[in-house]
Amino acid sequence: MKFVRRFVWYIAGRLLIICCILGVMTTAFYFAMNAANIQIILKDGMAKRAQVVMMGESESALTSYFSSAYISRDPLLAQARNGESVYQNHYSITGIDHRISMDWVWCWPWEDTARATMQESIPRIDGKVKSASRDDVEAMGLTSAPPRWQSCEYDVLLSRENGRWIIKNMTVTEIINE
Repeated sequence: MKFVRRFVWYIAGRLLIICCILGVMTTAFYFAMNAANIQIILKDGMAKRAQVVMMGESESALTSYFSSAYISRDPLLAQARNGESVYQNHYSITGIDHRISMDWVWCWPWEDTARATMQESIPRIDGKVKSASRDDVEAMGLTSAPPRWQSCEYDVLLSRENGRWIIKNMTVTEIINE
């Protein structure tokens, strides 16, 4: 009887260890999957946001990445919407080199919210002054090359809705002067 009891406890102990290891591996897998999805949403969403501000693309494409509440209160999108974007008014932008770097991301597999910290920059903007705006650009003290995009560090709040991540809020935590 003593032998059977020891054998059962041995098997139970090993099963507990195996279950703990499998639990940690499953949690790590879902964390990595969510972090990868969040990075893709941030990269594509921020690039699309810059294209809307600079190139005048449709805001409707942003609903795949941002909540409608955030789109309505984003100051850069509001400038573009109101016709106050320097890029759209005076320059013809043909391309951008958009970059983000993720500093930190945290999302528990069982929660539907996540936080991330990232830095956005656009080191190169391809474009030229519109011929009708040459005098205005000179009067404003701008050059023939489009003005630099303000690089910033953001604290981002994301939410999972209907199985996909969207950006609910972004707060500028630091303006990066390059």
